[in-house]
Parts: sequence; C-alpha cells; structure tokens
Amino acid sequence: MEKAVRNLWVEARELMRQGDLGGVERLDSPPSPLRFLREYVSANRPFIVSGAATRHWPAISHSLWSNDDYLCNALRNCTVSVHLTPNGRADALAPLPLPSGGEGESITKDGTQKRGGLCFASACVRSMEFPEALQLIKATGRALGPSTASVVAYAQQQDNCLPGEYAAVAGDVEAHIPWASEALGCLPEAVNLWIGNDRSQTSFHKDHYENLYVVITGEKHFLLLPPTEVHRLYICPYLAARYTLSSALLDTGTGGLRFDLEVEEPERQVPWCSVDPYPPSPEDLAVQMSSFPLYFDGPRPFECTVKAGEILYLPSMWFHHVRQTPDSNGQTIAVNYWYDMQFDIKYAYLNFLQSIEHPLSAGDSSRKKAEQDIKSNYDEFYNSVDV
Repeated sequence: MEKAVRNLWVEARELMRQGDLGGVERLDSPPSPLRFLREYVSANRPFIVSGAATRHWPAISHSLWSNDDYLCNALRNCTVSVHLTPNGRADALAPLPLPSGGEGESITKDGTQKRGGLCFASACVRSMEFPEALQLIKATGRALGPSTASVVAYAQQQDNCLPGEYAAVAGDVEAHIPWASEALGCLPEAVNLWIGNDRSQTSFHKDHYENLYVVITGEKHFLLLPPTEVHRLYICPYLAARYTLSSALLDTGTGGLRFDLEVEEPERQVPWCSVDPYPPSPEDLAVQMSSFPLYFDGPRPFECTVKAGEILYLPSMWFHHVRQTPDSNGQTIAVNYWYDMQFDIKYAYLNFLQSIEHPLSAGDSSRKKAEQDIKSNYDEFYNSVDV
C-alpha cells in the first residue's frame, strides 16, 4: 500500500507537469475562460497571474489600500470583526489545558481524545471600529519594531465580509474575477478581506472552493500540497476549543492580556492536519520530523510567494499553509474570491483515498507521542518569550 500511495504522489505531480521542482506556474496575463477551465480547473493545477491582471483596480492603481488615512476615513463608521490569539495561530492546533480543579486527564464522551493533549483552537473574535482594529493589527506585529504584545490581531472574517463589513471600500476592487466567473458559470459565493501582520499565519487546511487569492499590499507565502498527498498531513480528529480573553479591554500599549482556552460545548471533534511545517522551536521541529515522516521526508511542497497585485489560483481541495510579509505600513492586505467547486466523481475519488489508512499515517501512536512532546516544548518556548 505504501508503495502504491507514493507512486500516486509522483504520477499526480507528473500529470500536473510540475514534478518535484517545488514551483508554481506563473502567467504574464490572465488566461482565457476556456483555457482556465481546461488547463487549470479540470486539471486541478495552481498558477499565479502577474500584476497586469489587477493594475486597473483603484486599490492598487491608486495605492488606496496602502494609505492608512484613506482606509480609516472610508471605514471610520464601520464595525469589523477582529480575530485575536496569543501567537497569531488561529484555527490551528494548540495545547489543551487540563480541566481546572481536576487531577490527571479527563476523557471525551466518545473516548477519542484526552484532555491535556492538543486541540483545534479558534480565535477570540471581537467587534471594534475599523481605525481601532487597524491600529491593533499593526501594533501586535513585529514589522514596526519588536513586539511585546501578548495578543496578535488578524482581520480574517470569512463570511463574505468585503461586501458586508467593508462595503465602503468594496468598490476599490473587482466584485468578481470576470474570466473565472465566465469559466465556472457563476459568481463567487463569498469575497473576503484579510488584514494581518507578520505574526499571523494559517495552518495547513483545504477548502471546498475554487479560490482566487489576490494580494493588495505586502506579500503572502504559500506552501501547497495536492489532495492526492492527503496522507502526508496526518489528519486526525481534535477537540474544538476557542480562545477567550480574561480582560475586556485591549490596550495596545501593554502586553498584560491573558488568554484562556475553553473547550466548546457541546463537545465536538474537528478533523485537522497534524503537521506544523514551521514549529516555534528546534525541539518542536525534531518532534515533528520524527512523528510525521511522510511530510518531512516526502516530495517538497509547492512553494510560492504572491506579491502585491498578483492573483493565485488555488484549486479546490488543495492543502495550503500561509504566512505573510507586511508592507512598509506594517500590514498585509488581501482579497479572496471563493467559487463553488464542482462536486463530481473526482471528489468521490479523493474522499475514498482519504479513507484508506496509510501504514505510516495511521495517526494515533504518532499523534499521541507528538502531542506529549509538542505540548511540553510549546509551553517551555512560549513561557520564555514575549508573545
């Protein structure tokens, strides 16, 4: 079985004509709708389009979104959602504390996971006026100097927020990507705005959408894996939890905020990727490499940097991890367009592939060992630095 799965990795990459070079194809201009559908959507192949595709957008051509005064004035009366974490890792795995006042470990109702291991941690979401939100995002990053903030703020509301919370500036970019809309026969289901700093990152995951991701300011750095390499990410169920703030006030001048991590009620499990390609310490990296060899010893992920004005086509079901480099103002701004994917026989094949247990990704023993070691190293590391 292991040999067959590894052969699948090689054959799939050869069919995408991208081999093991680790790059993503770049186009000088947008593809025609027919070429986009035939060569990329049907083939499930990513690509990047140069800034020529967006140079007519006012947000870019007039540098409107590089101007904090413009944004704060246009959105001065707008309340937006800001996602807060202690370390910039929302929707990611984090150590789950033991139940307060209890001894030892407690077990979930279905017995699948013990408290004290890792959980799927969602951000604490606060609503605030946009100027305050932008100030907080910038203040909790490192781009403008060493940060002692114990919170990282990221505007990443994924509910069609651009024409919603940010409607006042939605006209500065296209409402949809014309060549994609024509090829796919529909308008995007959601258009989202992202504003973050250099401490914000997104863990490996996949989406059931055809994703057109446009960077407006700064840069985004992607690691990509095709859906045929699902076993390399050791997907396991984790308890769902959410960060809460012990303080009702956000003071960007102090680092005294404290987060609690609380298990959602009723309890639920979230299937999530166990691999962290950029662990916070050398000790954690050693644990990751020994626990998840299919990722670290396998073919290199596709790597790409999407610069201001460029569009990344991220095919549905591709796994992606994202980091960012801010602009001179200390923030990275992007817009993404989610188009419904086609739930066809390829989707059924991929679900079947994921259901097959690879001998080296059969999860429990590797995950339990990794949880113990990572939690210990994580606590030691984050107790020794300002985060």
